Amino acid sequence: MRFEPRRNKTVSTRTSRLRVVGALCAVLASAAMVTGCGQDNGDETAAATSEAAKVIPQQTTTPYESPSGTAAQLTEDQTERKELLSTVKVTYDKAATTAVGEVSGGKLTDLDLEGLDDDDEESASPTASASPSPDGSPSPSPTGSPSPTGSPSPSGSSTGPKWIAEVVEEDGTAHTVSIDAVSGDVIDSVTEAEQSDAEKKELADWVANAQQTWQQAAKVATDKQKGTVTSLNLEENDSQTLVWKVDVVTEDWKRTVFDVDAATGKITDEEVDND
Repeated sequence: MRFEPRRNKTVSTRTSRLRVVGALCAVLASAAMVTGCGQDNGDETAAATSEAAKVIPQQTTTPYESPSGTAAQLTEDQTERKELLSTVKVTYDKAATTAVGEVSGGKLTDLDLEGLDDDDEESASPTASASPSPDGSPSPSPTGSPSPTGSPSPSGSSTGPKWIAEVVEEDGTAHTVSIDAVSGDVIDSVTEAEQSDAEKKELADWVANAQQTWQQAAKVATDKQKGTVTSLNLEENDSQTLVWKVDVVTEDWKRTVFDVDAATGKITDEEVDND
């Protein structure tokens, strides 16, 4: 009698196994029938899935492969700065040193990269304000016009980027020195011929009273805002304080203009040009 439960359990286990095997056979048979009847539909589905797998990765990666997004965000002025500065090989300090070397005992009072962030009145075409000649015909184009001393400008001096510097002697006599911004060669060096005595005195006073050099002013500006110096100008601000105006172009091609006190070396004004 003790062994009957074991016999019943064995029979029950075998019966369960037979039921499972039977179920599996039924499933396999059904799968075979479905495969045979729907083989064409399965091929079409597989082909469609394969095509989708080819398209989806392309749609995902395309926006990241296009580099045009950054350029489209630049303003007109930023684009001009980027294009011009990419052609300049001579830095402001080398150009300034070269210009000062052209005038014995002279000191730098102004340095600008021509064509970059010029004021409207400076960048406007000279022909717009040219007066007609006595016979009513337009006056000749200023291209190739004589320099302030009366001697013609060197041939080809208007091509390519260049630095324009003003170097002033102790008595206030100003000299304009043009330097090739690619080769570093001096293009032209002339003396301002139409200076009045008052203008000479003003420049002489500025040079004598500027305790900070252009090198110091540029360092103060670039320590505050890292970038490329494109302009240095010694002048009096609206408060009649003698300052160095320093233009610095940053990596995003924006411009920051600093007023550096020519006596103390402290920044008294800072303006960011977002254009």
